[in-house]
Amino acid sequence: MKTIALAAALAVAAVAAPAIAQEHKDHAPAAAPASGKISVETTPIGDIVKNDKAKAVLEKALPQIPQFYDQIATMTLSQVAPMSQGAIDDAKLKEIQAEFDKL
Repeated sequence: MKTIALAAALAVAAVAAPAIAQEHKDHAPAAAPASGKISVETTPIGDIVKNDKAKAVLEKALPQIPQFYDQIATMTLSQVAPMSQGAIDDAKLKEIQAEFDKL
């Protein structure tokens, strides 16, 4: 059920992202932290998937996410989380961040 919820939420995020981007066009997209570390809070998903190890972490934690990469590439995991209907909760974000910190 969480798989369906995640897929639906990511689809909604994909549709809503352009609208959100238009509403907030004065704000720059999320940027990677200066330290080069990957963050669920600040690193766009499109940048995460450019790092093979980080991409593997992400896909292990959220197996359905690859089909949405092109639609949510400019968003961070924290930005996608509220639209995931619980599939990406605070515990999942902390789990993913802990794995990113190991890289």
